Amino acid sequence: MHVKLALSTLCENPERRTGLSTLFREFVGESRRLFPGVGWIVFAGPEEPWPDGDPGVEVCRDFPSNDRVIARIFADHFLVAAAARRRGASALITVGFHPLLTAGLPVVMHVLAVAGPRRDRGARALYRKWALARGLRRSALVVTNSSWARSTLGAGKARVLVSPEGLRHELFRPEGPSYGGTAGKYFLWASNFYPYKRVGLALAAYAGLPPRTRLDHPFVLVGGDWKGGRGLAETQAGRLGIQQNVRFLGWVDDDALPGLYRGALAHVMSTSHETFGRSVLEAMACGCPNVVQDLQVLREVAGDSALYVDFADTAAGTQALAAICADPELRARLGAGGIARSKEFSFERLARERVGAIAGILGEAIP
Repeated sequence: MHVKLALSTLCENPERRTGLSTLFREFVGESRRLFPGVGWIVFAGPEEPWPDGDPGVEVCRDFPSNDRVIARIFADHFLVAAAARRRGASALITVGFHPLLTAGLPVVMHVLAVAGPRRDRGARALYRKWALARGLRRSALVVTNSSWARSTLGAGKARVLVSPEGLRHELFRPEGPSYGGTAGKYFLWASNFYPYKRVGLALAAYAGLPPRTRLDHPFVLVGGDWKGGRGLAETQAGRLGIQQNVRFLGWVDDDALPGLYRGALAHVMSTSHETFGRSVLEAMACGCPNVVQDLQVLREVAGDSALYVDFADTAAGTQALAAICADPELRARLGAGGIARSKEFSFERLARERVGAIAGILGEAIP
């Protein structure tokens, strides 16, 4: 290979599935299609799935993933760069940190999450703050996924590339079967049950709808549990008297998500903060209207193709959901606008932007 890039995805936790590893699988796969002269060394945890069969991608499973957090941090800071160097890497791509030992490799640090107003505290928060500050000072390149996220990073010596997330358009598209066989019947929540996602605010807004409306339009929630978050949501649904209208489906694979979006009356997101909002983009691509928290970053992603509301105002949240139920023209406008806007986001764009920027810091001409 003309150039080899090393990528550590050890920060993925097999016990808490996120979109992280999916993004990087698509990034590497699209990069291989566009830039066949670029080889990859991927550091993945022992349980982390990764596609086989491409001789240009070497998967190394010598180190633990984030279910063993201390061992993973040690490996990422002291072992991975040297292993990448031995395998012929020209640069090391990380998520959220600059290793203490780099083996002389330039580091490209991705920043895909930023601290919210009530994010982790204690040792975890201190580590993240230290790792981010160090990375901004020392990395050859920092990659983040939105202009809003860039605005939160503060000063640093590193060059920063804003490169929006991609989308699998062959999967997330308006054509195809819908969950339950009938479109437009339910509200959809698509997220893990993290505290900052504030599922309770979405449930409270939904509870304000008339009983008949809730009977006609149940609330379907998909996503993995996190520290009992799903149980708290189930308890709240019971306390609000809407448990018969709420369905918890648990974690679903990516292949099942498009049908869920296509069948939904709207996708609901009441989060307190995001760095991008991938589920909003996925819903848009499937023609599903979005009713989301009024955040700058979500406006950056969805533009005019979403209904924005402050879910902390329960009455306003209920009013927004009621408008979706009552106004087919509004649903049609948001759905069509989302489909059009989603075409601006692709893994081809992501790969060209990110590989191109990495080539620039290496001084390599990659056709």
